[in-house]
Amino acid sequence: MRLVRERFTRYGINALAKKTVLAIGIEPSFVDLSAFPGLTPDLVRNFIEAQIEILRTLGYDAESCLIDPGETAEAVTVAALKARHLDCVVIGAGLREPPERLLLFEKIINLVLIHVPHVRICFNTTPADTAEAVQRWVRP
Repeated sequence: MRLVRERFTRYGINALAKKTVLAIGIEPSFVDLSAFPGLTPDLVRNFIEAQIEILRTLGYDAESCLIDPGETAEAVTVAALKARHLDCVVIGAGLREPPERLLLFEKIINLVLIHVPHVRICFNTTPADTAEAVQRWVRP
């Protein structure tokens, strides 16, 4: 076992470490919430933070990466993807909808594939089901 652990550590992989998750989504202040009465950017942000905490409670090492829909989105995403080893990347529903975000969605997916080709990719349907999306693909 010692030899196996040494080999994993030598290559930057800790076999005993928690599974790592990065949740990439649009910063809620940039989202048009007019179709969802009662939702505010702060409420959406709270849902996101709560899901990250749930993932941590379940045994994951989870972080979020909230991006703007403009000029810095790619650079911020690349920095987060390169910051550490990742086992899973969650793509938020706000990146897939509305249709005007299709190009940004494609760019983010391709950045994930370029920078962490081994990673599992999953999708949430709302800010409140991120943990379920991760659990479909990666166990803590």
